[in-house]
Amino acid sequence: MALRLDDKKAIVAEVADIASRALSAVVADYRGLSVADLTRLRSQARKANVYVRVVRNTLARRAVVGTEFECMTSALTGSMILAFSKDEPGSAARLIRDFIKGNDKLQVKALAIGGKALDGTQLEAVAKLPTRNEAIANLMGMMQAPITQFVRTLAEPHTKMVRTIAAIRDQKQSAA
Repeated sequence: MALRLDDKKAIVAEVADIASRALSAVVADYRGLSVADLTRLRSQARKANVYVRVVRNTLARRAVVGTEFECMTSALTGSMILAFSKDEPGSAARLIRDFIKGNDKLQVKALAIGGKALDGTQLEAVAKLPTRNEAIANLMGMMQAPITQFVRTLAEPHTKMVRTIAAIRDQKQSAA
C-alpha cells in the first residue's frame, strides 16, 4: 500500500520525536518473522517501555537526522525494525536479545548508544547494562563502603579489648 506524503511526514515526525528522547536504539532485520511473532515482540516492547516500529529505510534515515542515532544510518537498509529505549539504555537490547532466544529469524544489524554506532555483535554487552535501580544500588553500595569500613575501624579497638578481657576471665575460671 502506497503512503501519501502526509502519512510519510507523520511517520518521520513520530520516529524523530522518539529518537530525540531515546537513550539507545537497535536496528534488526525482521525478514522471516510471522505477524504473530511481530505482535508478540510489540507486546513485550510495550511492557518494557520500548518503542518498536517497522519503518521504511528512507523515512528512518530522515527521522534520525539531527539525533544521536544519525551514526547508524548506514545500517538502515532492507527489511528493518527500529527499537528505541525510552527509560534505560539497555532495555531495547534486552528486549531484542530475549526475543532472539525464542526466534532466531530476527537478526540484529546495529545498535547505537550515546551517539556511537555498534555492530550487531555488541548486543549482549549493551543488554547487560544495569537498569536504573541496579545502577543506583551499586552507587549507593560504593558510597556506603568507606563509611562502613571507617565505623568498623573505630569499633575494632573496643572489640579487641572486650575479647582480651573475656579471654583473661575464661583463663582465670579454668585455673580455679
